[in-house]
Amino acid sequence: MKRSDKLGTEEIPRLLFQMAGPASVGILVMSIYMIVDTIFVGKFVGAMGIAAITVVLPINFLISSIGMSIGIGGASVISRALGSGNRDHAFQTFGNQITLTILVSSFVIFVGSFFQEEILKLFGGNGDILQPAKDYFGILLYGIPFLAWAMMSNNVIRAEGRPKIAMFIMLIPAVANIILDPILIVYFDWGIKGAAWATFISYGCSASFATWFFFFGGSELKINISHLVLKLTIVKEIFAIGIVTLARQGTISILSIILNNSLYIYGGAFAVSVYGIINRMMMFANFPVLGITQGFLPIAGFNYGAKKMNRVKEVIRVALKTGTGLAFIIFALLMICAPEIPNVFTNDATLAAKTTPALRICFMATPLIIVQLISSAYFQAIGQAIPALLLTLTKQGFFLIPLILLLPLFFGLNGIWMSFPIADVSAAAICFWWLRRKVSF
Repeated sequence: MKRSDKLGTEEIPRLLFQMAGPASVGILVMSIYMIVDTIFVGKFVGAMGIAAITVVLPINFLISSIGMSIGIGGASVISRALGSGNRDHAFQTFGNQITLTILVSSFVIFVGSFFQEEILKLFGGNGDILQPAKDYFGILLYGIPFLAWAMMSNNVIRAEGRPKIAMFIMLIPAVANIILDPILIVYFDWGIKGAAWATFISYGCSASFATWFFFFGGSELKINISHLVLKLTIVKEIFAIGIVTLARQGTISILSIILNNSLYIYGGAFAVSVYGIINRMMMFANFPVLGITQGFLPIAGFNYGAKKMNRVKEVIRVALKTGTGLAFIIFALLMICAPEIPNVFTNDATLAAKTTPALRICFMATPLIIVQLISSAYFQAIGQAIPALLLTLTKQGFFLIPLILLLPLFFGLNGIWMSFPIADVSAAAICFWWLRRKVSF
């Protein structure tokens, strides 16, 4: 029996735990790395350092989302192909993913290198934030192809039913960064450039491990030169689903442009730093539900391809119940520890005092996030791009962006923080309603 076959036979709760557990651990360690990275920048560079990486992060993710979209789109195709027994189509899809990742990420890096300052200013690199943002982005930009390859590989490996290997692809850069940050930022006194070099090297380590797995680590997917030649039908199939991820990250990037500039207008550079701390906590707060969503995708896709709808419905139920329970625990911890969290990142008492109430407001609707994620992930898994895209855009595109533009007119800076829970509640209601219309679970 191939490892992927267990996706159609293993007991659902046990299977979801096996798939989501490693994904959650990987995301948790990545969130810890981001927190540690911000702590070192905040303590040894200062508030403007936090603001700089807050500006660069959405640009970084926008570019790396190319690899993620190719990975998720191809993984959806591969899961369904493996579920239906069409292994040749899975191999051809993987080969096309490799070519697309190399070509598209290289092109984006080429363009980004010529418009560096313009991009940074667009994303909120204003005033004193611009120079440290340039120092950080100028180095990090050239590590993006490694990140794109790692993100593509991560999703493909999970589609094979190898969640622990996928976890290591996320653990390796996080651990490498945690080790390198004190060396490069503090010991060598490279400041914000040290943070960038640490991240650059960690991306390279992750990409190297992924490459090793495909060639020597026992991957089911065989790399054949003929599979690297792009086929229009396969490319369309990959991007029909992958465009959902790209659109989501594109919307998040538009949100970041509006958010960072609005924060600067209503609260100055300090407000951007406040959000930098909150943003670092978001991945930590969401790591259980993000892990469950990552584990859910290949299970739903494989069983849909195998025409086992009862298993698809069961994994939806289990994912929603488990995710909601875990999210409530994280929510309670955040509310209780809110006064202490900012002090971990900064020695600036003013910045810490402004962060605590903002953090509590932004995370008020945390338990509802699983509904948004599973709803869009279901349609992604079964290959229905349009509903997946619309549900993915519900929070950021349909609610959060308009609210951030509107509410500060009446409530100032607090209006920006209030936009987050209102958008979460609204998006969860719509996503749950749509999912129940399409699937009786």
